[in-house]
Amino acid sequence: MLFNSLDFAVFLPIVFVLYWFVLGKNLKAQNILIVASSYLFYGWWDWRFLALIAFSTLVDYFVGIQLYNAKASSHRKLLLILSLLINIGLLGFFKYYNFFLDNFVDAFIVLGMPIKDNTLNIILPVGISFYTFQTMSYSIDIYRKKLKPTKDLVAFSAFVSFFPQLVAGPIERASNLLPQFYQKRKFDYSQATDGLRQILWGLFKKIVIVQNLPIPYLITPLSTKEAPYCLGQYFLLFRYMGIFPVILILRLAHPGYLDSA
Repeated sequence: MLFNSLDFAVFLPIVFVLYWFVLGKNLKAQNILIVASSYLFYGWWDWRFLALIAFSTLVDYFVGIQLYNAKASSHRKLLLILSLLINIGLLGFFKYYNFFLDNFVDAFIVLGMPIKDNTLNIILPVGISFYTFQTMSYSIDIYRKKLKPTKDLVAFSAFVSFFPQLVAGPIERASNLLPQFYQKRKFDYSQATDGLRQILWGLFKKIVIVQNLPIPYLITPLSTKEAPYCLGQYFLLFRYMGIFPVILILRLAHPGYLDSA
């Protein structure tokens, strides 16, 4: 589900009304709603990947508790290594398996020894880098005794899956975001209007400006392999001119997303 989609335009007001005006006096119910809505938001793209985020959440939830209770240094190191191996293993498999396999096969082809290609055509789950590093940072902070583990699985699940920053970051430290799920919150009209204004400004940059830019024409200098005949010695300058539109697009598209989030 994209922030600039019609689905999100329906999804967000429903979650907003339920959170503030239906469940406003029940902190536990609010956190359950955050988890449920975040999983719906993430699963809208492909529900099969919900198992990954749930697995990563459970691993570091239990590892965090065991890390805090463990006395022996060797035991604590083993628990941390377990968290790192599982999370980095998931990330590496989904993000880099085909990349390394393709390069491995190409290397043997160059050497005149073609081998069978067992590429799995793995789909990269959206946001996997963000939530795996976020859960790992939680376990690392507990290992370093900078943080006490939570025993509230709902609050921890909300911390990992919080949909405004789930698919494109930023990565939040548990010490910053997690305590916010323990605090009762009151509806603030001025904050709500400021938030709506920020969302609309972000959507304006992303939808009205970025999506209406003639991107293929703007980046032509970067993709041109041969210099236009009339440019001659000015070809290098022509190529570098293509950098500025790309910078403009990046400066508007990602901040537009962050404003909306």
